[in-house]
Amino acid sequence: MRSFLFRLIGILEVAGGFLGVVAMIRRLLPLGSTYETLMAVIGLALFGFILIAGVLLLEGSERGVSLSRVAQLLQLPLVATPVFSYALHAGGFVNVFAVIHDGMRLGLDYHIGSHGFVLAVAGPGVSRIGLNLLALLSWLVLKLR
Repeated sequence: MRSFLFRLIGILEVAGGFLGVVAMIRRLLPLGSTYETLMAVIGLALFGFILIAGVLLLEGSERGVSLSRVAQLLQLPLVATPVFSYALHAGGFVNVFAVIHDGMRLGLDYHIGSHGFVLAVAGPGVSRIGLNLLALLSWLVLKLR
């Protein structure tokens, strides 16, 4: 069971990391503003790291397990406020979040076979704070091996 879960996590990391690297290269190529280029380079580094962690995990390397733990921790938070926004997922996500606007409302969002990266000094008018449950579960599986 352990090897199946590790393989599944590795496949999601490799697929999401590869899709993210391709998307960041496409975002980088038109050479727009300095801010856009900087965000693409940061995204490229993060998705490249996740891709490498997934490959090492699929090879059965102990280094892959430790790098995959870090990769999952990077995907854990979801922060979208008017001041700062951060979200990262590679391979999929199951986000549980609280929308903070005229009271608090809980929400759930999910998608498998995707990638995403948001890092901004500004963000939406409606604040949202949450966790990626898929990343949390993956981190626990990697931690409790």
